Amino acid sequence: MFSVNDHVVFGNHGICVIKAIGPLDLSIAERGRLYYTLEPLYAQKNTIYTPVDNEKSSLRRAITREDALELIDRIPQVETVWVLDEKQREEKYKEIMKQNDCMGWMQIIKTLYLKKQKRLAEGRKNTARDDLYLKLAEDFLYGEFAAALGVEKDQVEELIGRRVREMESA
Repeated sequence: MFSVNDHVVFGNHGICVIKAIGPLDLSIAERGRLYYTLEPLYAQKNTIYTPVDNEKSSLRRAITREDALELIDRIPQVETVWVLDEKQREEKYKEIMKQNDCMGWMQIIKTLYLKKQKRLAEGRKNTARDDLYLKLAEDFLYGEFAAALGVEKDQVEELIGRRVREMESA
């Protein structure tokens, strides 16, 4: 069980902070059941309620600072996820996004970043679908990294680039 003020990652809401744990006085809530009251840090600011005992919930503890730095250091070794068929590729991206995992988001970002660079070098634009999945993965990953590292979300991409370049030149 989590505690109040813990950072968690919840489904497609990204990183959230637990504001309260207890029964809800709402018509949609089951009497006597405990709920987490979650506030997304970066997504729309609607309060989210999820039962504490919901086994189907995609609620997990957010990564720590050490975890974030270790993941960043592993970026050069992250495998890309490439599927030639466009529909199968999109299904693979959806599957990875549902797993709600930093490593999966990093795979999508690395794959689509490299693909985008190749397309730009060929004088072609990126596809709208690829841009969508790239943005989603970046939003989730950068939000979680920002919370773990104690930086603003818009600083994460630069921080990652700087750290990877330092590792490569060492």
